[in-house]
Amino acid sequence: MGGNKRKRPHKPKTSAPETLDHPTPAPSPAPVTATATAVTAPNSASNAASMEDVFSVSNVELIDNTASPRVRRHRGRPKKLPVHSDKPLSLATGRRLSRPLDKGDGDFSVPSDAGMSTLVAMDVDKGWEARVLPAMDSVVKVFCVHTEPNFSLPWQRKRQYSSSSSGFVIGGRRVLTNAHSVEHYTQVKLKKRGSDTKYLATVLAIGTECDIAMLTVDDDEFWQGMSPVEFGELPALQDAVTVVGYPIGGDTISVTSGVVSRIEILSYVHGSTELLGLQIDAAINSGNSGGPAFNDKGNCVGIAFQSLKHEDAENIGYVIPTPVIMHFIRDYEKNGGYTGFPILGVEWQKMENPDLRMATGMRPDQKGVRIRRIDPTAPESKVLKPSDVILSFDGIDIANDGTVPFRHGERIGFSYLISQKYTGDNAAIKVLRNANILKFDIKLETHRRLIPSHSKGKPPSYYIIAGFVFTTVSVPYLRSEYGKDYEYEAPVKLLDKLLHSMPQSPDEQLVVVSQVLVADINIGYEDIVNIQVLGFNGKPVKNLKSLATMVESCNDEYLKFDLDYDQIVVLRTKTAKATTLDILATHCIPSAMSDDLKS
Repeated sequence: MGGNKRKRPHKPKTSAPETLDHPTPAPSPAPVTATATAVTAPNSASNAASMEDVFSVSNVELIDNTASPRVRRHRGRPKKLPVHSDKPLSLATGRRLSRPLDKGDGDFSVPSDAGMSTLVAMDVDKGWEARVLPAMDSVVKVFCVHTEPNFSLPWQRKRQYSSSSSGFVIGGRRVLTNAHSVEHYTQVKLKKRGSDTKYLATVLAIGTECDIAMLTVDDDEFWQGMSPVEFGELPALQDAVTVVGYPIGGDTISVTSGVVSRIEILSYVHGSTELLGLQIDAAINSGNSGGPAFNDKGNCVGIAFQSLKHEDAENIGYVIPTPVIMHFIRDYEKNGGYTGFPILGVEWQKMENPDLRMATGMRPDQKGVRIRRIDPTAPESKVLKPSDVILSFDGIDIANDGTVPFRHGERIGFSYLISQKYTGDNAAIKVLRNANILKFDIKLETHRRLIPSHSKGKPPSYYIIAGFVFTTVSVPYLRSEYGKDYEYEAPVKLLDKLLHSMPQSPDEQLVVVSQVLVADINIGYEDIVNIQVLGFNGKPVKNLKSLATMVESCNDEYLKFDLDYDQIVVLRTKTAKATTLDILATHCIPSAMSDDLKS
């Protein structure tokens, strides 16, 4: 959990650019979107006050799904560029290159045939080329057909759609790509470079938090001539990187190059988590998702997965680094599946103020962070207490700003140390409590949110009685109800619970009345939409299963639902249960409850 209290974001003053996702509908689109928290980055010198808008949720985009864009070729001679043009220079000729202009709607301009003469190939180091070319042959194109659940109408699914992205071969006859590239998949196919055959793939594991998925192909023909990619070490700042994949603009493999601009803890859009990430200035576009990033030795140092799109930002792409990739692979090999990244179930506060440190009994030579809240469902809640000061994690001292030494001249958030652990591992934590130093050995587990960020492939749960559709709140549900700007459009109380509430028990859920299917029995209740259910017949509602169980077994004369905002719903029990079947038939709903509630 982050150190600072999460705030409800302000809607950007300028319109957010189009998403980089370009699904190919069949025949109408069902867009893939992703959730995210704000990406942390330094303030721009020219517009420091608006950088909260620059790094807003709607600006950090996933880059997987592609459709072939319409290519517009302009007639006549290419326009001369002024001397002060900011377009790149060809290193071979000194001429400025004409670059595609992103129109934001999937259309882009390319140089005319006459202008192509200015695109002069650069001399390539032959030794470097010999090392990289075999790795490029291990990069594959991923074709996926998605069938996304309909969270607003949870008894059905949306129309299927297709997308394409990139992937690469690793040891053990396996292929890595992005998790969002195969989210809600029904069929996945892979195509090798230079081949015209698509091979059916099997999904072995999906790491939602780290946005990595592992695939395999049963057909032996696919693996002929394929050599696995070798992983390199975490690069340093300004190290050269080359991103390889199948982005928009063509069907063949594409190579773009740049340097490492930043290494820090990043917000992963798809996973709604914060893990180590690389920022690079190489072009990353739709379709690059899942493609490898190579260093100058031809070793893979990361996986392209998202980019930042804003009028004040250019060429900002993000890469999943090798420590995160290796954690995912070893987790799968160790446990036979993906178990996730553990976290420390606390919210903490910086201790940079000297008076605050003195008041908590810290000596001048002591540093650490103060615990604000503890997740009641986390193992840490049994030993840690609010206002404890965490001094070190696994023997590494934590600074007052929550950072730890990383590499020479670099510091990083101490959550990096936690992310290096595996689910079930133990960690040694030293805390200061009432001026006394205490040491604890804590078992680390994955975190469960009251409003989950992902359904992880499971269909949504629902229960219907007398036309009232009850369901649980999740981020995909909020996005389905209020669109990609759900963080501004959803009810304030739901957003407050999304940002700040913690579950009080492992099975607690936020149950709401999603909608009311109009019938004679529910006259006057038609306007109840997305309001939380607090109790039923005087008993608290813990989760959707408990609500369904209480209603089904109720023999009282009335069904009484206590809702948020002090609203109540009262229905006659016999009439409500008798009319439910007719309402289901009217709306072609196969069952009054989802399969998970029947067991």
